[in-house]
Amino acid sequence: MPGTASRADRPADRPAAHAGSRYGNRPTMKDVAARAGVGLKTVSRVVNGEPGVTPDTERRVQEAIQALGFRRNDSARVLRKGRTASIGLILEDLADPFYGPLSRAVEEVARAHGALLINGSSAEDPAREQELALALCARRVDGLVVIPAGDDHRYLEPEIRAGVAMVFVDRPAGRIDADVVLSDNFGGARDGVAHLIAHGHRRIGFIGDMPRIHTAAERLRGYRAAMEDAGIPVAEKWISLGATDPERVRRAAEEMLSGPEPVTAVFTGNNRVTVTVIRVLSRHPRPVALVGFDDIELADLLQPGVTVVAQDAAALGRTAAERLFLQLDGDGTHVAPERIELPTRLVMRGSGELPPVE
Repeated sequence: MPGTASRADRPADRPAAHAGSRYGNRPTMKDVAARAGVGLKTVSRVVNGEPGVTPDTERRVQEAIQALGFRRNDSARVLRKGRTASIGLILEDLADPFYGPLSRAVEEVARAHGALLINGSSAEDPAREQELALALCARRVDGLVVIPAGDDHRYLEPEIRAGVAMVFVDRPAGRIDADVVLSDNFGGARDGVAHLIAHGHRRIGFIGDMPRIHTAAERLRGYRAAMEDAGIPVAEKWISLGATDPERVRRAAEEMLSGPEPVTAVFTGNNRVTVTVIRVLSRHPRPVALVGFDDIELADLLQPGVTVVAQDAAALGRTAAERLFLQLDGDGTHVAPERIELPTRLVMRGSGELPPVE
């Protein structure tokens, strides 16, 4: 037809249009085969790295792939296996420094298994957590790693029955049996408070997160256990649980530090609380000892350095992801859910700088 270029007239480096392709103008293996003058099976062997292709033929196929801009359709390949080669990770807040190494560790394990990771933040909202989890399942992720915001996860039971692998991390699932990877929150808090007691402190405050959160409750339990072990009665005004916004934490710290018998030391329940308390103590007229749960950036550079109970966020993420792929790579037989608890570590900084007990 007039005005229609033949195949020979097209520039060699310009991909041809493929109106009949399912993906619009995206070149297919059929297009590669036609350009290289080989069969479709030969192109498949080259694309998938299979043997049985001569060097000259492989060169022609690779040149055709390069010229057309062909890319292998991995989604179609994995879907034939009943998988999408993707997993989801639902965190509390991607901006929280604690979740950075955890997320990276999950991503590295996923990458080693040829899977992509999709992240989402629940903002500590159970409804948003459920919305995210079900949206990811609707997009057919192979599995989910969840830091739970809610305490009822029965909504995930149909997804688990459908074959979606599920692992909870940092906090256990609510009202369902599922794999969970935790830090020793109770033992870590008990060790941190015992450290303060060993330095002579008796009036020790505890400022933590919302009491419904598993980690907050366990760390409070560890605080109480250390005080009880030392025979020290706890005044309820020494304990403050609630949202970790700076204003709430500031008020709690200032109340504990005022009055005729103020606390001489504070144990903080997580990194966000610790940062706010450090700011309060920097303006306080007298020295107050501080131990925090979770390490914080530059804690070793402060004067005195801040002693912390450190948990291994990367190990939490790595262990959870490995457990997830253990489920996915299994032979289909049911594996009973496991509860895995990782140890914490007391990182002592400036112990000799702790203030004298009044």
